Amino acid sequence: MSGTGPASPTDQNDGHVVDEGDRGYQKGLKTRHIRMIAIGGSIGTGLFLGAGGRLANGGPALAIAYAICGIFAFIMVRALGELSIHRPSSGAFVSYAREFMGEKGAYITGWLFFLDWATSVMADITAVALYLHFWTFFQPVPQWLLAMIALVLVFTLNLFSVKYFGEAEFWFAAIKVTAIVVFMIVAIWAIVTGHAVGSGHAGFSNLTDHGGFFPMGVAPLLTLSLGVVFAFGGTEMVGVAAGEAEEAKKILPKAVNSMILRIFIFYVGSVILMTLVLPWTAYSANESPFVTFFAGIGVPHAGDIMQVVVLTAALSSLNAGLYATGRTLRSMAVAGEAPKVAAKLNKHQVPAGGIAITASLGLIGVLINYIYPTGAFEIVMNLAGIGIAGTWISILISHILFVRKAGRGEATRPDFKLHGAPVTNVVAVVFLAAIIVSMWFDAEIGRPTIYMFGGVVALLVIGWFGVRHRIKGDLLDTILDEDAPAVADPHGQHEE
Repeated sequence: MSGTGPASPTDQNDGHVVDEGDRGYQKGLKTRHIRMIAIGGSIGTGLFLGAGGRLANGGPALAIAYAICGIFAFIMVRALGELSIHRPSSGAFVSYAREFMGEKGAYITGWLFFLDWATSVMADITAVALYLHFWTFFQPVPQWLLAMIALVLVFTLNLFSVKYFGEAEFWFAAIKVTAIVVFMIVAIWAIVTGHAVGSGHAGFSNLTDHGGFFPMGVAPLLTLSLGVVFAFGGTEMVGVAAGEAEEAKKILPKAVNSMILRIFIFYVGSVILMTLVLPWTAYSANESPFVTFFAGIGVPHAGDIMQVVVLTAALSSLNAGLYATGRTLRSMAVAGEAPKVAAKLNKHQVPAGGIAITASLGLIGVLINYIYPTGAFEIVMNLAGIGIAGTWISILISHILFVRKAGRGEATRPDFKLHGAPVTNVVAVVFLAAIIVSMWFDAEIGRPTIYMFGGVVALLVIGWFGVRHRIKGDLLDTILDEDAPAVADPHGQHEE
């Protein structure tokens, strides 16, 4: 079989394709974990911190950008949900790319996803440091040191059993959801009563007196979209978690279907309320818009409480990033597309090598915080946005190929389907590609990001020629490095 062609080995028990990268994991994530991961994955640093800067740059039009991007994010996650029910895998979209696009597709998908989350980890530790500087107690501590401490703490957490990750993410997500619900209730109360917020009052005048929904025209809808895609990065986490879920096929449909409602309530609803309680000009990239609001309503310590919440959101996103990249890198390492150390499981059945690789690259984020603390978040957020868009495109293409395969009678689509496929897939791919291309017209931030991504592409090409000789076309059925320590054997038993 060709090393670059799609692999199609099957499990003798159920006729499904098996990815050896899934061997050895614990099925330790319960229904409540998966549901909360699905919720928390779509609520993160992009909303709690990034929305402030995007409101300052584009005004209330941000709500429409969230709605449009949210629809395409739902198309993507619905496609991923169908693939995950077809075959749950901790390798997720990398494993599906391998099955339907071959090893080149898996290689590109995996490293784009790694780019996404490695840079997201940098953004998250930056957010943690910025949040901590809200309090005078932490202000004497350098931003880079706070970022380092956050990275070490969450890295340590991820080395333990997946149950610890699931439990931590459950409570992180619960806090985030509770905070947004409280914000929305208080914001609606402030609007109805015309309560004082900052130097003005909550009400529709904050929208109508400052240029309406499009104070800067329609153009920001597209230029803001990459940041919005970054905000939705993490929605694909539910596909990764499916590989370690007890009842993935039972709980995934509900978790996926509820996402579109969460996007419109939490993102679109929150942004509209933000523009009604305060003028959009009151927000900034250096402070969470939630903190801006609660600090302005006059309730003692409200800003401090919300600061704790947004700090939790950043730690949650960081936690998810290390979790997802560890599993993805293992799937790639088993296939020979990533360093062999990433294939190793520790005694807790956790891919410690892959997690360590991401954490070590997180040190670049610490360095960025040291050299350029004022612009660190924007720099890494844009690069992460390209990685996310690329990963989503890969998921949509894998799903198109799966649908075509089913159309030829070579596979069976589950009852949980993406309706309108493959047309919906194509429309979503075109939209995501247009977002990436539009960055070229932003000379200040977008164009430098494109240049940086060009460097990444060059490294990917060089890397492919470096690893292609050790990639086999049947790696869904055979571990490449069978003598690597701590890799599960074909019977699912852990080796020390």
